[in-house]
Amino acid sequence: MNIKDLNVEYDKLQLEYGEPTLSSIYNGGCEKNPDVCFVFMNPTGKNIASTKEWKGRRSPWIGTKNIWKLFYRIGIINRDLFDNIKSKKACEWTEEFADLVYKEIENKKVFITNLGKCTQIDARPLPDRVLKEYLELLYKEIEIINPKKIIVFGNQVSSIFLNKKICVKSVRRQEFKMKIGDKEYPVYSVFYPIGNGMRNIDLAVEDLNYILNK
Repeated sequence: MNIKDLNVEYDKLQLEYGEPTLSSIYNGGCEKNPDVCFVFMNPTGKNIASTKEWKGRRSPWIGTKNIWKLFYRIGIINRDLFDNIKSKKACEWTEEFADLVYKEIENKKVFITNLGKCTQIDARPLPDRVLKEYLELLYKEIEIINPKKIIVFGNQVSSIFLNKKICVKSVRRQEFKMKIGDKEYPVYSVFYPIGNGMRNIDLAVEDLNYILNK
């Protein structure tokens, strides 16, 4: 099985749990033994790759701005690319530019995904029961790519992924061991740095720099 084989299942769940006029968003970056796998929550319609007209890759955060500030500050993208992203409106992202951005992500040995792949119109929270429908598929993703470290963002995603109640501010920089398939992975929980979580972006940068350089 390769990682694209999972997309059929994600598309089925989009019809059940997502906005039917939008497409599911999958993942992107280094698909073979990345140094780190970032796991976010779920996509919204702000990602222009979720429109039916988009024919390119369907990876997280395409057409958005704030998350790329985080990636720049932790050295995942360079200054020129960050400035280029900042200068673009969502509608100005092309399929070729999205590939350029994710080539940089791939070169930095980073893989980006969401726990839930079901795109919503807005950023309303998804209930735990919906995100849990994606958990086994996410575990399969991780088995396929085999990252060195996993970083999960926010209390909800961390708690579901690790199957225990997590409060990020109480476990900063703490390493958890997670058995997936026949391998044990180091997992870290970090503040969600987008939306209301923007107030915690400095703390997220501090913790990510520590974890990535550990």
